[in-house]
Amino acid sequence: MTALEPAPVVTGVRDVTRADVEDFLYAEAELLDAWELDTWIALFTADCRYVVPCNDTPEGDPTRDLVLIDDNALRLRSRVERLNSRKAHREYPHSTTSHQVSNVRLRPVEGEELPVVAEFTVWRFRGERSTTYVGRYAYRLRVVDGHLRIAAKRATLAMGSLRQVADVAIIL
Repeated sequence: MTALEPAPVVTGVRDVTRADVEDFLYAEAELLDAWELDTWIALFTADCRYVVPCNDTPEGDPTRDLVLIDDNALRLRSRVERLNSRKAHREYPHSTTSHQVSNVRLRPVEGEELPVVAEFTVWRFRGERSTTYVGRYAYRLRVVDGHLRIAAKRATLAMGSLRQVADVAIIL
C-alpha cells in the first residue's frame, strides 16, 4: 500500500470488509495527523460532501440549517490550500493533532455506497493549549478504481458548546 492508497484493492462495495474500512479510516487519520492534506484530499470523490453541523442542530440539513462546515470538492480543496499556506494564521505553524477512530460499524450497502459510522476523538495541541473534540463520523464510501473513496463525511460533535474548544479551523 502506498500513502495514496491506504486500503487494499477491492472489487466492489459489497466486497468491502470492516477490516478494509478500519484500515482506510486509520490511514485517513494518520494523513490528517501528519498534515498530509494533499494526499488526504485525494481520498475523496469528485462529487464529495463534507459537513460539520452546529452543536444545537446535530441532525441539521445544510440546505436549510446553519452548519459549521458545508464543503463540496471545490471548497474542500480550497480549505486544504489555505491550511497548507502561511496565510492560515491559526494553523501556521500547524497544530499537532492526534485523531482516534473507534467503534467502526458498517451499515447495509445502499446502491453503490457503503454507509459507515464511527466514533472519534481528536486532540489538538497548539502552543501551551490543548483542545479535545469528540463526536461521531458518518461516511458514505464508494469503490473507485478498486479503492475506497469518501463520497460524504459528516463529523457531528458531541459537545454541547464550542466555547471549550474555541475554534474548529482544523479538519476533523
